[in-house]
Amino acid sequence: MTPANDTANYDETCPLLHAHNPEAQIAEKPKYTPLPKGQLAALCIVRLVDPIAFTQLFPYVNEFMNDLHLTDDPSKIGFYSGLVESTFAVSQLCSIYQWAKISDAIGRRPVIFLGIIGLAITTLMFGLSKSLASVLVARCLGGLFSGNVAVIHSVLGEITDSTNQVVALPIYGLTWPLGSIIGPLIGGTFSHPASKYPEILGFQFLKDYPYFLPCFIAFVIAMIGIFLGFIFLEETLPSKRNAKKSCSPNSNNGDRATTVPALPEKPISVSKLLSIPIISALALSGFMLSYLATSFDVVFVLFCYSPIESGGLAFSASQIGYSLATSGAIGATIQLCIMSYLLRTFDSAKMYSFCISIWPYTFLVLPILNLIARAGLDETTGELGTTTVALLWVGIAFVLMLTKVCCLAYPVSMILIKENAPNAASLGQSNGIVQFAMCFARSFAPFVVSALFSISTEYNLLGGQLWLVIMVTVSFLGMKTSRKVEQNSVRTIG
Repeated sequence: MTPANDTANYDETCPLLHAHNPEAQIAEKPKYTPLPKGQLAALCIVRLVDPIAFTQLFPYVNEFMNDLHLTDDPSKIGFYSGLVESTFAVSQLCSIYQWAKISDAIGRRPVIFLGIIGLAITTLMFGLSKSLASVLVARCLGGLFSGNVAVIHSVLGEITDSTNQVVALPIYGLTWPLGSIIGPLIGGTFSHPASKYPEILGFQFLKDYPYFLPCFIAFVIAMIGIFLGFIFLEETLPSKRNAKKSCSPNSNNGDRATTVPALPEKPISVSKLLSIPIISALALSGFMLSYLATSFDVVFVLFCYSPIESGGLAFSASQIGYSLATSGAIGATIQLCIMSYLLRTFDSAKMYSFCISIWPYTFLVLPILNLIARAGLDETTGELGTTTVALLWVGIAFVLMLTKVCCLAYPVSMILIKENAPNAASLGQSNGIVQFAMCFARSFAPFVVSALFSISTEYNLLGGQLWLVIMVTVSFLGMKTSRKVEQNSVRTIG
């Protein structure tokens, strides 16, 4: 045995401290950092704008495409609604890393506020669209401005540390499910307001632009978010924050003379970041996670909208809105009640891998819901029985609960990025790389899965379930990629 090996066998931080100095062992535990409640609240308000603007169109997007008279075949509507969402994601893909890189140079605040202002304006443009071309332009511009999501994630990483992130992350994570409740309710309730509420909102303008009102409400919420964020959200970029502290008038002359500011860390290049196994694994797994989650969101709406005979549930826009709001409520409950416990109890990498492993079973539940609907359909009236409707809503709640458990991988990935980023200066770019991979998946997932769903049902491929076979196969591939994250995580290796 060599001396080097002898040295390695004696760990002075473990057995000796336990035996002789337990107080020192206890003292080594990191001290809890108080949660910056004001900053976290401001960040959550800003973050809430994006899911509301993004999800408010889900209940009516298929109806919107149908109103544009793009096709006489209802089974092809999904192609156009998928195209609309793919346009948004492709644009976001083109801007997400650039926003992250710019924020590392000029600060987080200007990038965040510019993105929200642009998203608000393009949401209004969407509501005023009267052709497919104008819809695509609005969604394209909206995607460019919403690319600041990685910057918002970076702010959360900069205002928290390992001692308080298990409390902060579930609170921050509430914003997306909460927005997913509010957005679909707005879209489902206020689309076609002139026909739904003729006594109150029977204006000719709203008849001409039946989807303007939900977009306008989302715009107002965005403006409120910008106002509150501008007042309360502080700059968190370390170089900007340190520069502000060093120039503070409260610093005395002695401090200036004796305190030497630390040199700021420099961001690592993209190629070097991608050469780090855990960063590349998170990017690849994030791609699969985003593809599966986006595909489910799209196919779930198509599944609900399609006739029962075509493999769907024949839901109205309002019913789709209620189901999506239910999804948001389930997600909020999970984030609020058990997320903090899960983060304290389980290893982040293992939890990430477990969440992704549920996706295959999530997709398999959907055809079961159609079988329930077929069994309870009254052929004379074409209506579903009360018991069947109740069973369907229970089944919908169950499958949406599964998806929200799967999507816990999103906030867990934020923790993994922060834990494994090579330095603080590279946190924004590390987030940008992973978000870029996720947005790349979102750029084509809606188009692919909606086209696949339409082709499967139109040509009755594998009984109309070809899309299901392919998605379950992709889900198992996603499980395999998540294992690499678990294998390369710092805590797992350590």
